[in-house]
Amino acid sequence: MTFSPTDKPCFSRRALTHLPDAQQVLFEQWGCGPSARPGFSSVHQAVEMHAARAPEATAAVAAGQRISYGQLNRQANRLAARLIEQGVARGDTVALFVERSIPMLVGLLAVLKIGAAYVPQDARIVPPLQLAMVLETLTAPVILTLSNLQACVPEAQAQRCLCLDAFLAEEPWVAEDNDRVSTAVDPDDLCFVLFTSGTTGRPNGVRVSHRNLCNILLTEPGRMGMAPGRNVGQILNIGFDMAAWEILGCLAHGATLIIRGKDIAHTAAQCDVLIATPSILATLDPQRCPDLKVVAVAGEPCPQGLADRWAAHCDFYNGCGPTETTIVNTLHRHVPGTPLSIGRPTPNNTVYVLDAQGRACELGETGEMWAGGAGVTAGYLGNAELTAQRYRPDPFLGAGAVMFRTRDLGRWTRDGQLEPLGRVDDQVKIRGFRVELDAVSVALEAGDGCARAVALKLDERTLVAFVTPASADIDACRHQCEQRLAYYCMPRAIYALDQLPLTARGKVDKAQLLHWARQRQDVKEIGDV
Repeated sequence: MTFSPTDKPCFSRRALTHLPDAQQVLFEQWGCGPSARPGFSSVHQAVEMHAARAPEATAAVAAGQRISYGQLNRQANRLAARLIEQGVARGDTVALFVERSIPMLVGLLAVLKIGAAYVPQDARIVPPLQLAMVLETLTAPVILTLSNLQACVPEAQAQRCLCLDAFLAEEPWVAEDNDRVSTAVDPDDLCFVLFTSGTTGRPNGVRVSHRNLCNILLTEPGRMGMAPGRNVGQILNIGFDMAAWEILGCLAHGATLIIRGKDIAHTAAQCDVLIATPSILATLDPQRCPDLKVVAVAGEPCPQGLADRWAAHCDFYNGCGPTETTIVNTLHRHVPGTPLSIGRPTPNNTVYVLDAQGRACELGETGEMWAGGAGVTAGYLGNAELTAQRYRPDPFLGAGAVMFRTRDLGRWTRDGQLEPLGRVDDQVKIRGFRVELDAVSVALEAGDGCARAVALKLDERTLVAFVTPASADIDACRHQCEQRLAYYCMPRAIYALDQLPLTARGKVDKAQLLHWARQRQDVKEIGDV
């Protein structure tokens, strides 16, 4: 059974009998998000509503090109009809191998209109072998791409390509709308499939439904102040789950999407709403973004200093949640100078802090965070074994609901906020001692001038760390580690860099940092570069 906010199961305390009565009450109050009903059951219905109300309003701008809501809806209808002609049906999974562009928007909206799920990949940067593995799992006979990216598609599959830019060029953009595509879409139909890195070398496709997506995009605070007349930045990689927050969140609320080119700062300076990773946000100056009203970060831990800086400038939200719980399942509006938190569950979602045996931890104890509720996705595409490992029956909601093992460590603070404490897989052994890498990073960030820090395991006896900017006081960072952590948590080397390298999804590229550290001849010496 899929959880729905309209038939929310009663919370059961039968699995909490080992806790004192007062803690049982707080476990439910803190762990359950508020109830809310999204205004639409499928995200494209919200886009169609704005197209009908204000067809001339600007839906998106990219590289000097503009498309109105009426034009976007019309072209998506036209493309949806073409896809149906070519055999794409409700329930299919459709490759969307594109880069940030207006044709990308037409492609994903058309797929949604016919009840299919789009599968986004940035074909410029994804290795051909990975694209081929993704294609093996998909069902649609068509691959949506762009003319300049067609060569990136595996040669054996090239005949399946439909180039979106060429399709749009076939007919001028006019205001009149053609017949609406009217495929019935159920809230539990898939909206998109997001591929994440798999531990076996094969990517895992997370199946996200319309119900999942509407629950975060169409309720507060997930809507992030998006509304007609406001500009929303589209700065993230299409293959990253948070890109759906930017793109479909914007279009579902009638705002204008500002699609970036190479200059992220130029785009951010035009926006009212910005969604980013902390690593990307750290490259931006709030004083050069005078119109920004709301900023949200997720995807990796956010440094306290970065949160304080931006929260003094605008409404700043810190979020947490893996792709499997639909973008984020906790959000917290940060107040400068207060301890940074990931807050509490978003509407219709739950978070439980459990021990290694799956029992509820006493409030304040560290455990692993499990997520339940409307954001929990339908598992992995074509991988029932992995789905069974990571998704389990929810003993607290019951009634067939499932919960997801996030592998994030956390605990409840005294005021009922979730404090993240790193990843289960960020616990490493150094000389036989267990070390939490995120704890080392936080200690380093307390050093003078340090904006961001990353600690990594180099080998069985050695930690290395990287701090930014290059002017950060290495000695002060090292002193903070000595004051806060055990001796075995001390990095052997601390390197100060102008900036940390980022992956295509805007997160710190830890593999590149490790490679760089191993190339250093003087890794045994603490110093800067």
